[in-house]
Amino acid sequence: MPTRPAAAALPQDAHGIHALAARSMFQLFSSMSQGMFLVDRAGTIVWINEGYRRFLPALGFSSAEEFVGRPVEQVIPNTLMRRVLETGEPVLVDLLTNKAGTFVVSRLPLQGEGGAVIGAIGIVLFDHPETTLRPLIEKFALLQRDLDDARRELARQRSRALLQGEGGQRRAKYTFASFIGASPAAVEAKRHARRAAQSASPVLLLGETGTGKELLAHAIHLASARARGPFVSLNIAAVPETLLEAEFFGVAPGAFTGADRRGRDGKFKLADGGTLFLDEIGDMPPTLQAKLLRALQEGEIEPLGSNRLVPFDARVIAATSRDLPALVQAGRFREDLYYRLNVLPLRLPPLRERRGDIPALVEALSEDLALRSGEAPPELTPDALALLAGQHWRGNVRELRNLLEQLAMRCDRTRVDAAEVRRVLAETGVQAIAAPEPAPSPAGDGGRAALLRPLAEQVAALEARAIAAALAETGGNKLAAARLLGISRATLYARLGGAAGDEEACGRDGTLAG
Repeated sequence: MPTRPAAAALPQDAHGIHALAARSMFQLFSSMSQGMFLVDRAGTIVWINEGYRRFLPALGFSSAEEFVGRPVEQVIPNTLMRRVLETGEPVLVDLLTNKAGTFVVSRLPLQGEGGAVIGAIGIVLFDHPETTLRPLIEKFALLQRDLDDARRELARQRSRALLQGEGGQRRAKYTFASFIGASPAAVEAKRHARRAAQSASPVLLLGETGTGKELLAHAIHLASARARGPFVSLNIAAVPETLLEAEFFGVAPGAFTGADRRGRDGKFKLADGGTLFLDEIGDMPPTLQAKLLRALQEGEIEPLGSNRLVPFDARVIAATSRDLPALVQAGRFREDLYYRLNVLPLRLPPLRERRGDIPALVEALSEDLALRSGEAPPELTPDALALLAGQHWRGNVRELRNLLEQLAMRCDRTRVDAAEVRRVLAETGVQAIAAPEPAPSPAGDGGRAALLRPLAEQVAALEARAIAAALAETGGNKLAAARLLGISRATLYARLGGAAGDEEACGRDGTLAG
């Protein structure tokens, strides 16, 4: 009989056992994970495994040679590897979203002989978490909705408590729960905003008009240590240039003919102990930018017509829809003021980058309009929602709200279909973009091409069509549609968060609730 080869013996010393375990774990992670890479102490990519190579085209690289040797932040957007290198603390499980997709990742520090950090390893545990982690995501979505409801109620109670006994003081009105959205782009914006709320540094909100910059400024204030202080806002574009200095810094008693004998406090003084929100900061006149910079640097202001410096303590949140770096290059915005404001930049995604949030936004905005008007809002059919999800939305959420208000005023029926939405869009001068066509049936060459799409896309598209058919069959009754599909109403609402945009490649983010 052939003799069996002798099994390799385990090392008997601690160093050998440690080395064997480390080598085995490394090989296991490399073979079982979706991808893996290493960075050195300086944060430079030094190695990637075969699995990670498939992400390179989406990240903009044609070969591993082009990818390896670059700083990790330069090639992997939104990575936290630098933090792992600096702190030596692992990030065991995290969601990473960038142009390659959304991934569940792990980041582990690598330590040398003396325990010093000499590098770090990044592991892609799951890609397409919308399918691989669907049960967990569904449960999280349900918990997140319950949490948002609780936050709204707490915010209402908190606002009432804050307003009692402090008459006339200006208060913020919105919380993070007011920023509707469960897409990765919306969740990421809220995550960065919550982190900014814990800091006292200036925040710069960047985004197109109608993306919710002022709403998020309110939320940052209410989540900060200054929540009990005033929230004072000033839209710079809405104030004449000749009055801006008085609005900012106030007016001393009798400063000029006709001035109030008691003087008048400016916005900086009114915001003392709280937050000052400067909207449309990109429209500030150059003559006033130097005075604003000095106020921010020194923490003191000089009212108009006064020789006395007045200290203030206010956290500044600025917002703009303008391209500030371009204004700096053109000499229309001070570079030193830009760097003073751009400490915590936060970009708000336009609505076209989070189309999966449109059904939830439609529901929330319709409820708000109904409360204001006292009339029940019209219900949009699935094909109407799909049409809305395909629009460009130059005015973002503000434009969507305007359209819903027009639909409520112009439509006599309780249910609004795509034809009605298209008509109202045309009357407002907007050329409606057709809703995405359903995927072709899997027959012939066209069907074969459809089946070669990523599986997550195909599953999401099939779900979207099934939900649309169930809603059409039940006349838009969501409870009946959920029963027809054999799912809970909570699961149906979670799917509706992404169904309208799922048939587009850019709409897959809607399936991630958070």
